[in-house]
Amino acid sequence: MVVMPTSKIRFSSAYESLSQVEKMVEEVCDENHISEDNYGNILVAVTEAVNNAIQHGNKFDPTKEIEVEYEKRNQELVFRITDQGLGFDYTSIPDPTDPQNLEKINGRGVFL
Repeated sequence: MVVMPTSKIRFSSAYESLSQVEKMVEEVCDENHISEDNYGNILVAVTEAVNNAIQHGNKFDPTKEIEVEYEKRNQELVFRITDQGLGFDYTSIPDPTDPQNLEKINGRGVFL
């Protein structure tokens, strides 16, 4: 497996920091010649994960940080989002594809 150098950014738990994440995703996708459709999917997934880290992980605490790390492995782009929260049991999250959950406005982030 060929692993390329990583790149990462750290920032406080504030929605205003999302512009840094968006810029990072755009640069990574440009650098790796990612199609427009895939760029959009990556941007949604990464920003949703960062939103969850701000809201659920760090509980909107601006003194806590989030780290977004990017790594290229062979033909894959890997993004890792780390917060300073306590963690959670992802198996306890209701299935967002269950018909009774389709109309709910929350609960799709981990699924994405």
